[in-house]
Amino acid sequence: MPATRPLHLAADIGGPPHYEARHYTALARLAERGTLDFVTLGDSFSRPGLDALAVLARVAPATERIGLVPTVTTTHTEPFHVSSAVATLDWVSRGRAGWSPEVSTTEAEAALFGRRPAAPAADLWHEAREVADVAARLWDSWEDGAEIRDEPTGRFIDRDKLHYVDFEGRTFSVRGPAIVPRPPQGHPVTVIDATAPEPRAAAVRHADVALVRAEDPAAARALREELRDRARAHGRDPERLRVLVSLPVELHTTADAVALAGLIGDWYERGAAEGFQLRPAEPERDLALLVDGTVPVLQHRGLLRRFYPGATLREHLGLARAVNQYAQAGSPS
Repeated sequence: MPATRPLHLAADIGGPPHYEARHYTALARLAERGTLDFVTLGDSFSRPGLDALAVLARVAPATERIGLVPTVTTTHTEPFHVSSAVATLDWVSRGRAGWSPEVSTTEAEAALFGRRPAAPAADLWHEAREVADVAARLWDSWEDGAEIRDEPTGRFIDRDKLHYVDFEGRTFSVRGPAIVPRPPQGHPVTVIDATAPEPRAAAVRHADVALVRAEDPAAARALREELRDRARAHGRDPERLRVLVSLPVELHTTADAVALAGLIGDWYERGAAEGFQLRPAEPERDLALLVDGTVPVLQHRGLLRRFYPGATLREHLGLARAVNQYAQAGSPS
């Protein structure tokens, strides 16, 4: 792995459910003090607690640089609403949003909606891939500059810069255009846990960041190379895919934090991944030790930045703003 490539670091701020957004705000601010790229917050229909996307929308105005990545379940939900909600998070965070698509496989979760029975994971992840596809199309359905906001003439939108997406999937159809202007990043960052085969197939097609779980650097590096090769086979530039190892961490002392820095540095220098998503056992305790113990060691070794060079999550990850597929093609509205 090139020595000039920066180490990317993220942390999960889940843990036991809390019912006040200030808990998550404090954790996100702590991660921001450590210049982490982003925080993740898991969610599911069977999980008690607040909606992850809504929580991070509340955290957004209370933070300045940290990326915000909620889990968003694509099963039993309307893709148009998913796209709108994630785009809104990108707007309220001023370009720091991501999303982590997930599926819902149980009959108990299906019964909450009563619309259809549970389905096999392969079918649900096929649907999730279609949701990711149509979400990108909807984000592009407003070209940059589509908003005129000319009060004297009463013109709000340039209709020539709006586009129908006319998407037909297996289980849904979307005409578009979106009801939310194109997000600041073009496309919010898509983060997929690519450990299992079905989400891995989605990651190689749609993910900006793929998370992998591995026991050692060799296994992690093999997964990274597989993901890059498969992304290339789908016509993607593998250099635009960031692969992060997802590691559980449990820190009790400063010595534990220094040991974690050694492990991260060793795995990174052996080409295992471009970074790490850390999953604290106790977020309040472990994240504080991570920021005050692990991060300074990595910075001292020249592996981790000391400040955010940009403002958006894509800039943190070294990813360009997404190109608008409709504007590029010059399609009529």
